[in-house]
Amino acid sequence: MSFLESIGIEVAEGPLTAATFLPGLELGPNVIYVDFDKLKHPGDILHEAGHIAVTESTLRQYIGTDKMPEDWPNMGDEIAAIAWSAAVAQHLEIPLSEVFHPDGYKGASDWHIENFSNGNYIGLPLLQWMGIAYNDTEIQNGHPPFPAFKSWLRP
Repeated sequence: MSFLESIGIEVAEGPLTAATFLPGLELGPNVIYVDFDKLKHPGDILHEAGHIAVTESTLRQYIGTDKMPEDWPNMGDEIAAIAWSAAVAQHLEIPLSEVFHPDGYKGASDWHIENFSNGNYIGLPLLQWMGIAYNDTEIQNGHPPFPAFKSWLRP
């Protein structure tokens, strides 16, 4: 959580009274609300943070409000959030199995772990397009490849 706060994503701890998509987690404007009494998988915090991180900077303030577009997050956002959370897990030296736990990802947790572990970075082109990850030209010019990022948040 300290990493998330260091990159500009607030984490607010406290009880959540309404039912949420993921147990113990809810998103708001540039914030993740966490109810540790209800949280089932701590790795879900990184995935949800990924949704905030890959959202355009002008829209992050509307997450969790009626001003956010109805199609958010779309499939591209979902794929980018998966790649983002894998990169953060690797950066923080958290096992990928903590993020890609068996109760999530529509039964594809092992598939995600295998792909990211073997250098098949699903979603990387999206992160490059979003300005989060270094693109191929930048890497050829000496910048580090995935899981390194030029910015943890989408501009």
